[in-house]
Amino acid sequence: MPTPVIPLSSARALHLAAQGLLSPVKRKARPADVISAIERMGLLQIDTISVVARSPYLVLFSRLGDYQPEWLEQALAARQLFEYWAHEACFLPIDDFGLLRHRMLDPQGMGWKHSQEWVNKHHAAIEALLQHVVAHGPVRSADFTAEKRGANGWWDWKPEKRHLEILFTTGKLMVAERRNFHRVYDLTQRLLPDWDDNAHALPQAEAQQEMLRRSCRYLGIFRAEWLADYYRLKRVAPKKLLETLVQQEEISPVNIDGLDGEFYVHQSLAAELALAEQGKLKSSVTSLLSPFDPVVWDRRRALELFDFDYRLECYTPKEKRQYGYFTLPLLQRGELIGRVDAKMHRKQGVFEIISFHLQPKTKLNKQRCQDIRQAITRTAKWHGAQQVSLGDIPAPLAEWATGWQVA
Repeated sequence: MPTPVIPLSSARALHLAAQGLLSPVKRKARPADVISAIERMGLLQIDTISVVARSPYLVLFSRLGDYQPEWLEQALAARQLFEYWAHEACFLPIDDFGLLRHRMLDPQGMGWKHSQEWVNKHHAAIEALLQHVVAHGPVRSADFTAEKRGANGWWDWKPEKRHLEILFTTGKLMVAERRNFHRVYDLTQRLLPDWDDNAHALPQAEAQQEMLRRSCRYLGIFRAEWLADYYRLKRVAPKKLLETLVQQEEISPVNIDGLDGEFYVHQSLAAELALAEQGKLKSSVTSLLSPFDPVVWDRRRALELFDFDYRLECYTPKEKRQYGYFTLPLLQRGELIGRVDAKMHRKQGVFEIISFHLQPKTKLNKQRCQDIRQAITRTAKWHGAQQVSLGDIPAPLAEWATGWQVA
């Protein structure tokens, strides 16, 4: 069979279909949809920046529409999810605990997330903290007094916080729940009493191959070089695995008109691929995305597939920022057409659009203005805003956006 050739717009739509961003939801969200969305993406990255809703909540909103953010914490507390280092710190389906367990059992390759020097130096204190949890139950970092508070990274954490993170990274403790988004740690053996490493933990080599295989499904359409980043794998060569998956018809080769190189499509998108070959697969979603959304977190992939060069600038000195502190990529019907620097003023009930930057050569026609207005209004309403405040935005959008109010 000849290798299918699809237009770039259809390739983008295939990726968005895999990510749950092909078409808007047609019914009211339910708590179980949180789990389904995370299972579809494979993982949900955690970040604590809160100028708008924190990233994991915003990623879910892009896919579920109006839902209750507390459903995420409820799923964690109910052991439907767990937290661990996957892409970065992530929520993952509890069934994937065995997939990540090898990292806990052999944390030496975890970089800054595990310091053997710290373990050696503070072994007695770490063990004492662990025994405190054994005897007295779950703890938070806030339960311990800080001698000083720093802002220079984890090395400025109070010792107990670092001890807790060591015990978390090595899998002796898990996050039992979150209170006001702060981690509450408890014994892994208490939270998962039936867990057996010998029976359920995948060896590292097998786990890495499984991560690559799953990444094929989560991306939907991909080139080999894109796979390793999804679970932050290093020194992996997926070529033989891809050959096997092609033979097993789990993936199939595809050519993208306008992009060089070998691409593959996952078999779960067979129906969508048939439409893509006819140029009939289109995304109808318009949404503000989190900077930590899987669609944009790989800068190289976003540039190659969407011609969108995205970099989060919150860690860049203010005077050197090009677009803003926490700009939200704007997805509009299969294209990433710009970025919005936004802020939710919770006490005032105002969702502020500080600035709006369109991609070069992007035109604001009536349809786009309407889509953008609706997307921003939906997002503001979900944040609990009563008003949208407009700052530096393009003139055509300002004309269409006169008198915005959140209904």
